[in-house]
Amino acid sequence: MGARQGSRSVVNKSKTCVAKNMGHPQSQTSSKTKKYVMAVNFQFNDGGRSAYFKGQAGDCVTRAVTLASGLDYKEVYDTLAKGNASQRKSKRTGKQDRSARHGILTKRKWFKDYMSSLGFTWVPLMFIGSGCKVHLHKDELPKTGRLILNLSRHLAAYIDGILHDTHDCSRNGTRCVYGYWKYEREKNEKVYANHGSN
Repeated sequence: MGARQGSRSVVNKSKTCVAKNMGHPQSQTSSKTKKYVMAVNFQFNDGGRSAYFKGQAGDCVTRAVTLASGLDYKEVYDTLAKGNASQRKSKRTGKQDRSARHGILTKRKWFKDYMSSLGFTWVPLMFIGSGCKVHLHKDELPKTGRLILNLSRHLAAYIDGILHDTHDCSRNGTRCVYGYWKYEREKNEKVYANHGSN
């Protein structure tokens, strides 16, 4: 994807996500700015990564799934790493990555099947030729619900109107939302029930 993590460069350009921890840049105002209005309600949340790993990583997919589903970070991380390792090599994706720290190919069938198994439903917001219809702005997104927003090379959890991430990735409300994974409570309860019966 070309984004850098420290001094390390991630070569695969098709993965989600390789996001830097940029703090909260949208909350910083210059001397020329008289008033700042928050585009989203933001809450810093690493999804529990700090309990298992040190340092930064391009783990936005693991973080978003963990936060929206309520599952343990390491459980989600291990599942995504396994999915990465199992996918076929192609000209675009290159060698399989056996970890989930450098991004996930979210368009792969195994990832979509995994999300469905957790009780998520995909809701598209942008179509060919339609242009961007919805932005990462509190006035354009649902006020309730547990969502995983699909952004450009990034996924982020959006829970009951609050953006949960390691930085405010909204670009002051101008960032396009291509679609989102919506948590369906009834489906998820069935998943947990099936796990408990095993």
